[in-house]
Order: sequence, then structure tokens, then C-alpha cells
Amino acid sequence: MNALRRFIVVTASICSLSVTSAFAANAVKTPDFETVKLPNGATLLLMERHDVPLISFNAVIRGGALTDPENRLGTANLLAGLLEKGAGSRDANAFAETVASVGGSIETGTATESISVAGSFLARDQKLMVELLADVLQRPRLEQAQFEALRGRYIEFIRAAKDSDRSSLTPIYGAATLFGSHPYGRPVGGSEASLAAITHSDVQKYYQDNVGADRVIIAVAGDFKTSQLKSSLSRAFSGWRKAGQPMPSVPKQPDITGRRVLLVDAPDAVQSYFWAGDVSVARKDPRRASLDIVNTLFGGRFTSMLNTELRIRSGLSYGASSRFDRMAEGGSWEFASFTRTEKTIEAIDLAFATLDKLHEGAIADPQLESAKSYVLGQYPLGLETASQWAYQLATLEFYGLDRSYIDNYGDALRAVTLADAKRIVSEVIPPSQQSVLVVIGKADAIRDDLRKYGPLTEVKLADPEFQPKS
Repeated sequence: MNALRRFIVVTASICSLSVTSAFAANAVKTPDFETVKLPNGATLLLMERHDVPLISFNAVIRGGALTDPENRLGTANLLAGLLEKGAGSRDANAFAETVASVGGSIETGTATESISVAGSFLARDQKLMVELLADVLQRPRLEQAQFEALRGRYIEFIRAAKDSDRSSLTPIYGAATLFGSHPYGRPVGGSEASLAAITHSDVQKYYQDNVGADRVIIAVAGDFKTSQLKSSLSRAFSGWRKAGQPMPSVPKQPDITGRRVLLVDAPDAVQSYFWAGDVSVARKDPRRASLDIVNTLFGGRFTSMLNTELRIRSGLSYGASSRFDRMAEGGSWEFASFTRTEKTIEAIDLAFATLDKLHEGAIADPQLESAKSYVLGQYPLGLETASQWAYQLATLEFYGLDRSYIDNYGDALRAVTLADAKRIVSEVIPPSQQSVLVVIGKADAIRDDLRKYGPLTEVKLADPEFQPKS
């Protein structure tokens, strides 16, 4: 009787989990929102949500690191940081105090393709929120003293990462090596050398050339009346000029035809940090669900193939993961981990062997169904709050996607077949012999052994640039 009771309880739990995941995924539908296109090119996206008395916004400016001047990488990121350091009639201190005094938040950021300004305010402070956002985007102070302090801080951040956070650097070296001179290879935050070369006038010119109404998407979600907020935002932004220069076109990504290695020498290292990747598909690729399922299985969760081999079974690492970085015109797929110096080659061998197993047919129906349940369960968690919806609306508009990208995702996940997954492995996930490999570690201890993976280029961690010299 006890065994039967346990069987019934376990079975009921499994069924409940499946029903809950299916229900949650089906329940994720994009709430109604209004799109407003101003004559100057600015786009407003307005979604009313009255569950909590908050309003969140996400303003996205097309451009980002890919619009950095080639000899001034990191300019967009410096500008983004300065947008928080005073705007309109308020200097940096007054601006920060005004935001904090009402319990609001405004944060800026930079990516390869965009600059963002995001924040949240109580619904009662809607008027102030619009005023501050309009000042940040249209009237940033860009003061020289703030510029010099921020530039120095960013250079120190890079130096600190080279000392104590080297895992954060492998994707930067990886992108630079993978994409070369292509704009997707640019370090978003710049390098020590490029930041030192940027002047105050460079940032001012960048703002005039690359920030304007025709580049901006302003998504707002929360407790407001659409007609009222549409009116106030339209008044605030309808007179804004357009960007001084057109958006540059993004060239075709480079083809990777064989494995090559970048060794970044850190003479004091007791661990090696490694990254491997290949160019991949764009954000609009219609196989999104299959891509996510396959990546989840290989390196997208704790029980993934990669983490199981490198951490759970072998104990070679405390963690290993993989990810897609899908952008407008392409992107990358990559995996990363770290291990003790003396175990570097063993860990890389195991990682590549695991990738080979994926290509040899390691995915079977039980693994596929497990990944579906996992992704179906995780998906709704990113679509709950006003700030999450503001981000999602801006993302849809930025990449030219419609609401089906969100609304149909649950059904698309459930429809993924084993044949679909294997096709993604074959067509999108690179084999181990077609991966750029980057290793940060003690060169004298690992250099000779790394040569077996392909032609080796070596740079020093102390070098002030991330891009290997050609």
C-alpha cells in the first residue's frame, strides 16, 4: 500500500508539473499595447498594466558599439555612462538626488547594437519621469569633469578584471578573435588603449552623430492612462532632432573554416579560463524554439551535457555553460569554462569531446522532453513585471518582430521534434574542429599543448588592447 501510495503521489506531481508548465506557457500572451510613430522618427510603445502602482520604461537607441569610431572603441559606452551624470538643469548630484527622492531608478547600458536607458517610478511621479527621461535623452550635460572621472573608472574596471575577474574577459577576447575587424567583434566597453585615446569632444560628437529621434524606441509599461502618457511623451519628444549621421550598414559575418587558438598569457595564473565559439544565426531566425532547446541541453542549465561532464562527473570545473548571442545581422554561439592550470588540456579535450557527442547523436527523446519542460517552465518568469514587459516591447520593435514571437513561443517549444533538434545541431552548432578557441592562462605551462588545437596566436594579458595584432 505504501509503495502504491508513493507511486500515486509521484505520478500526480509529475502530471501537475506538466500541466502547470503547459498552462503557464499557454497563458503568456502579450497584453494590448499602442504603438505611436512621431513625425521625427521616434517610436513610442505604451502598455497599460494596473496591477501595481509603478511605471517602467526602456528607451533603446540604435547604434551601440558598432557605431564607435574604429580608433575610439568604447565611446558609446562612455556616453551611456554620462547620460546618468546630469541632464537638463540638474548636475550629476542634483539628478541623482531627484531620482532617489521619489524612490525611482534610471540606469543606462550599452550593447553591441544599442544604448539603453531604463527605469521605474511610482505612478504618481509620471510627470517627473517623463521630464527626466526627456532631459537624459535630449539634454545630457556631458560635463568634462564627469567624462574624465568616468573614463578613468572604466579603465580601472578593465585592469581590475585582468587581476581578479578573468572569466569576464574571455567573451571579449573571443568576440575580437572570432569576428576580427567586423563590428560585432568590438569590445563594448573599449580597451585600456582605446579609452585613453577618447577625448571629451569625441563623446560630444558621438552624441550629435548617433543619438536622435530617428534612432530611439521608448517602451513604457505600467499604471498609467495611455491617452495621457501618449500626449505627454509626444510633447516631450516631438521637437527632438534626428541623429546627425545615418546608421552604418553591418557587413556579412566572417566565415570560420577551421579551428584556431588565441592564448592570452597571464604569467601569474593558477587557473585557465577558456572560451570556444563560432559565428551563428540572427535574432529573427525562425528556428528560435529549436535553438533554445538544443542550447539548453548542451550548456544552458545545471544538468546540461557540458556542465555534467566538466563539473558533476569529472570535477574539473565549478561550472561550464553555453549560449547564443543573436543580433540583428547574425551573432555567435559559444561555450566557456575554467579549470586549474595543470588540468587545462584535459578540460578542453573533454569539452570538445562533449561537443562531438552532441554531433554524434547524444540527444534522445527523454532529453528532448526534459529540455522542453525546463524551458517551458522558465519562459513565463521573464514576462511578469512592468519592467520586463517594457524590455520585451522594445526588443520586439528593435528587431522587427511581432507579438507572435512571444505569444506562439510555448506552442513552438512543444512542437520541436527530435529531428528538428538534430537538424539544428547539424546546421547551426559548430563541430569541435570549427571553433575559435580562446584561453587565458599561464602560457609557459600550456602553450605547447594548445598547439594541437590549431594555429596559435599569443598575446599578453597586460597588453592594452583585446584585438590580436594581425
